[in-house]
Amino acid sequence: MTEMNAPTRPFTLASGEAAAPELRGAVVTIGNFDGVHLGHRAAVAAARARGDATGRPAAALTFEPHPRSFFRPTEPLFRLSDAPTKVRLLAATGLDGVIVLDFKEKLAALSAEDFVQQILVERFAITGAMIGHDFNFGNKRTGTPAFLAERGEKHGFSVEVVPHYAIDGRPVSSGAIRNALTLGKIDDATAMLGYPWFVTGEVVHGEKRGRDLGFPTANIRVDPACGLRHGIYAVRVRFDGHLYDGVASFGRRPTFDNGPVLLEVVLFDFEGDLYGKTLDVAFIAWVREELKFDSVEALIVQMKQDSQFSRNALKQNTGSFPPLAPLP
Repeated sequence: MTEMNAPTRPFTLASGEAAAPELRGAVVTIGNFDGVHLGHRAAVAAARARGDATGRPAAALTFEPHPRSFFRPTEPLFRLSDAPTKVRLLAATGLDGVIVLDFKEKLAALSAEDFVQQILVERFAITGAMIGHDFNFGNKRTGTPAFLAERGEKHGFSVEVVPHYAIDGRPVSSGAIRNALTLGKIDDATAMLGYPWFVTGEVVHGEKRGRDLGFPTANIRVDPACGLRHGIYAVRVRFDGHLYDGVASFGRRPTFDNGPVLLEVVLFDFEGDLYGKTLDVAFIAWVREELKFDSVEALIVQMKQDSQFSRNALKQNTGSFPPLAPLP
C-alpha cells in the first residue's frame, strides 16, 4: 500500500505577505486547486517541466479562503480539500513550493493589471505561468489568459494555457467531483481526482453505541458544508504512519437519534485507543444508503454484511490511498 509521500526536494510554503525568496523567479501554476485533481496535476506537471527546463523552481500559487467563500460568505461551500489538505496534496506532486495568498479585501480589490505588477512581478518575479483555459483573475475577473499572455510578454515571463483535462470526453473539474460525491459515486470521483477522496479529522468522544453493538467506532466531525451522500462506505484509514481497512457510516444515525452529521469509522483488525488522534479517512467504495432499522438486532445483522462487503471491496483496491506529504 502507498505510504506517506515526502517531497523529493526542499519544499517552501509561503503564506500571507511573505516574499519567499526561495521561490522568486519561479514558474507558477495559478488556481484554487480544490481537490488537486487530475486537471490541476496536469498544470502542476507543466510547471514542473518548465521549471526543470529553465533551471527555475516550480510552485503553485493559490488563494485562501476560497474566493467563492469570500464573495458569498453565507453560502456553504463543499470543499474537496481544506487549506492544510491542499498543501499536503500539492507538496506530494514534486513542486518546490506553494504560495498561499490571503484572499481578503486587499487582494480582491486588485485590478488584473495590479495583480500582475504587484504580485507576479514585484513580489515573486515569476519567469513563467501555467494557467487553465478558463482562468480569470483580478477585480471583477477582468484578467483573462490572453491578458496575462500580453502582460507576460511585456514583463518577461512566459504564459502557457493548459488544455482542459477530460476523461472519456467528460471534463474534469472540482464541481463535477463534488457532484459525484453528493450522489455517492465514489468511483467517478476517484477517477477524476486520480486518488480516493478523503477527509482528515480528530477522533472525538461519541455516544459509544458502536462499542455496545460490537463495532467500536472512531467518531470524526466533518465540515458542516460537506456534501458527501449519507451512507455506508468502504474506507482506508491512515494514522501514525500505518494504513488500516475499515467501514464507515456518514450521516445522522436514523435508527437512534437522527442527530448531527457524523463520520463513524470501524477499523478492521485493530485494537487500541484512538481518541485525540488525527485520521486520514479515504473513501474507497460505496456500500449502501443510510437506513432506519426496526430493531438493534436488525442493524447488527446489516453491519456484519456491510463489513464483509467492505472487506471484499478493499481487497480489490489494495493500493488505493491519496498521495500526501506532511505539512511543511
